[in-house]
Amino acid sequence: MNKLINAPRRIARRLVSPLRPPPRASLATLPAFAVPTDAIEALHGPQALHHALLAEIAQATRRIVIVALYLQDDEAGREVMDALYAAHARQPGLQIDVFVDWHRAQRGLIGKQKSPGNAAMYRDQAQRLGAGVRVWGVPVQNRELLGVLHLKGFVFDDTVLYSGASLNDVYLGKHGRYRLDRCHRIHDAALAESMAAFAQRHFRDSEAVRRLDLPDLPSTRSLLPAIRAFRQQLQQAAYDVPRAALPEGAVAVTPLKGFGRTDNALNDAMLALLRGAQQRIVLLTPYFNLPGPVRAALGQALRRGCRVEIMVGDKTANDFYIPPTQPFRTIGLLPYLYENNLRRFARAHARQIASGQLVLWLWRDGDNSYHLKGLFADDDGALLTGHNLNPRAWALDLENGLLLRDPSHRLHAMHEAEWAALRVHATRVASHHALQSPRSYPPEVRRLLRRLSRVRLDRLVNRLL
Repeated sequence: MNKLINAPRRIARRLVSPLRPPPRASLATLPAFAVPTDAIEALHGPQALHHALLAEIAQATRRIVIVALYLQDDEAGREVMDALYAAHARQPGLQIDVFVDWHRAQRGLIGKQKSPGNAAMYRDQAQRLGAGVRVWGVPVQNRELLGVLHLKGFVFDDTVLYSGASLNDVYLGKHGRYRLDRCHRIHDAALAESMAAFAQRHFRDSEAVRRLDLPDLPSTRSLLPAIRAFRQQLQQAAYDVPRAALPEGAVAVTPLKGFGRTDNALNDAMLALLRGAQQRIVLLTPYFNLPGPVRAALGQALRRGCRVEIMVGDKTANDFYIPPTQPFRTIGLLPYLYENNLRRFARAHARQIASGQLVLWLWRDGDNSYHLKGLFADDDGALLTGHNLNPRAWALDLENGLLLRDPSHRLHAMHEAEWAALRVHATRVASHHALQSPRSYPPEVRRLLRRLSRVRLDRLVNRLL
């Protein structure tokens, strides 16, 4: 965080999109997999994700492909790794590949002492348990600060388990604490093949992507030419999706990749959903730091009379929040920055909040944390994604999502049940006065906010984290 405060201004140029017209492609023309309604299921809560993950690992017979930001060296992470090795022992022909971010895997937690990271666990398990589970490091950028692997999705034979969660104790609800994220299970052989093939074609076959479970890792510096070529390849990458008519009653599911400021299919689909909504939008984001195009699309939706609901986490439910009883670190400034953003947004839209057209929900459940992402539009569109809907995800990270188009409204009950479950621990924000004023923030926070604001670096920090 201290490095960010002194970060060069040139970094900001990577995040500022050139002026260009909005995407014109109609979502109805996108290729899609026709998936039966009963093959799509929403799972509620970290325990459901935990149970489904282990159950799918145990049942797999042909392939397991796991893509996540990280698989942590903690109790839950080791449980998942043990389950993968046990699955291979039962089925020696089972192909198991785990893809995680290259940089994130080789460092410790932010604010903790220096360590070799999760890669040490992968190597230790491979030495003890032998071959069978391949763990790959994916370097999306030269440095973690400039972008990470934020692609999501777990494939087990013909089933896709899609969640924005990574794999560790808190995401899987261990030890009495959890980090809330969404999870959906979709059973469709063609969709599973497309998602598994994307990882095979664009990750495993790249010179930049290396095994983390093997000793003697190459340095990032030695991989720089390969990483540059990898980034260029990712710009052109896409999921293989058929163009076929949608049968009556089926749901159109389109996997989308998002990477970079331009020609970003995922970003364009989000904007198309927002711009096409006529009655209702529900937006979920863990860090209230919306990209400019998303803010503009929400403003347009409000002006045309659309009801907009936004759910964010209370600052105490942010994974960077540091309680006052603990020593303050600079990274702990972020939840206050996001709350400041929300307060300004609420103040600017005071009239819509008062009328009920704009509803802001603040999620908090004890000392648990909030990591929900996604979008509902009217009764026929939804987006499942790990995209945080912030400038970093918009321009730097490698993202993906599943666009669901449901013209027959067969998933309406599932979406409403999920939305109701998410609101159980949420309170409605009556006005910007309901949010804590910066004047009452802790002294260290007030001092850093003044310092950042004075040189206008608060905007850069917002874009990078």
